[in-house]
Amino acid sequence: MIRESSDGVADPVRYRPLVVAHRGSSAAEPEHTEDAYLRAIREGADGLECDVRLTSDGHLVCVHDRRLERTSNGRGVVSEHSLAELGTLDFGSWHPELPDSADDLVFTKEAPTHRPVLTFATLLRTALDAPRPIHLLVETKHPSRYGGQVERTLVDELRRHGLDGPRTEDQTRVTMMSFSALAVRRTRELAPALPTVYLMDWVPPLYRDGTLPFGAGIAGPGIHVLRKHPGFVRRVQERGHRMYVWTVNEPADVQLVIDLRVDGIITDRPAYVLETLTAR
Repeated sequence: MIRESSDGVADPVRYRPLVVAHRGSSAAEPEHTEDAYLRAIREGADGLECDVRLTSDGHLVCVHDRRLERTSNGRGVVSEHSLAELGTLDFGSWHPELPDSADDLVFTKEAPTHRPVLTFATLLRTALDAPRPIHLLVETKHPSRYGGQVERTLVDELRRHGLDGPRTEDQTRVTMMSFSALAVRRTRELAPALPTVYLMDWVPPLYRDGTLPFGAGIAGPGIHVLRKHPGFVRRVQERGHRMYVWTVNEPADVQLVIDLRVDGIITDRPAYVLETLTAR
């Protein structure tokens, strides 16, 4: 992203990518909790990223893993539980919640004893209530026992808030993401104006020239992909696509994506990335 100066000439010095908090400010707070997202907003993140899955009674919840064990005190598969059942579980006590500095230890507030599962509806309201426009990136998780119902439920929820159509930069916006090309295509058919990201754990030969699957306008490779193939950024952007990179946390990786002029940086440490960009 290279902005233009007042005389219309591209000014690379003013390059400023989108900084998106991955599952909230998840290096500091338990991922996918309201506290993690509120902290990211306070830290100045441009966007919030979340993963969504369907419960057995049809609600979208923000949980990354297929199973509950890593991020809650529950057991079993997320999709086999109702929202009420998930609501009895604690999704926060697993996280160490250490402050960024030892000086902060004395002042650290006592952690809540119970953090319930975060519904997508609650996160959406949090984004809409933020003091500035927030860019919300939503990854639909696949494979899913509910197949395309995940995207249909997501689009229905966005449509209720008028978020499935064109939005300006001074409004809260939503972008759909998935590793599934079929899910991206399905979303484009359901909501043609909704931006979509094709996530990549590697670059299939078909897309190494910078093209993307039908329906995708943004490439979403992992940082490990760019460490091996930095030229992929230029090829994607020359095709007219944007690039959002996950999960960029380490200083060398932050510098790499800045040097490559990616369009979006998805990070567990939004405050650190913003500080690095400001210091340039």
